[in-house]
Amino acid sequence: MEVILIRHTSVDVPRGTCYGQTDVPVAATFEQEAAVTKQQLEQYGPIDAAYSSPLTRARLLARFCGYPQPRLDNRLKEMAMGEWEMQRFDDITDPYIERWYEDYLHLPTPGGESFQDQLMRVGSFLDDLRLQSYQRVAVFAHGGVLACAGIYGGLYTMETAWDHLTPYGGIIKIEI
Repeated sequence: MEVILIRHTSVDVPRGTCYGQTDVPVAATFEQEAAVTKQQLEQYGPIDAAYSSPLTRARLLARFCGYPQPRLDNRLKEMAMGEWEMQRFDDITDPYIERWYEDYLHLPTPGGESFQDQLMRVGSFLDDLRLQSYQRVAVFAHGGVLACAGIYGGLYTMETAWDHLTPYGGIIKIEI
């Protein structure tokens, strides 16, 4: 099965803000960005089913791309940043952040999750998706989810996933 993963467009939050699972608004450039994404998505051919994170920024892009009622799945949310949600990384005074920066792959944020936790969550979604009889599926989600899916699909390793962060409105494809 081909899984076409689409990252949401730009958001309307200050750069460097840790917004994770907060339901933030899309940027004023949404329609222009979404039109480019929609055109790129059409190149992949017919889609048998569409899934989305329940967060607005992913659902709006799904709707714009022609999927007004994608199947929503909480496992497709961005990484839970816990107590750091909606803080600028540079403004976080928690001394734990230094330990987290050194091992964010394994350490959870306070009240949140680690990248490994997110990888397990996204892997669970993809394991369930594999059991379906679709040929091509679209998944509208977030940068962290696409990184996890890329690891699951063998595009890169856990240690190099963030070197391949998909840009806003970008698309990757994996085979499962």
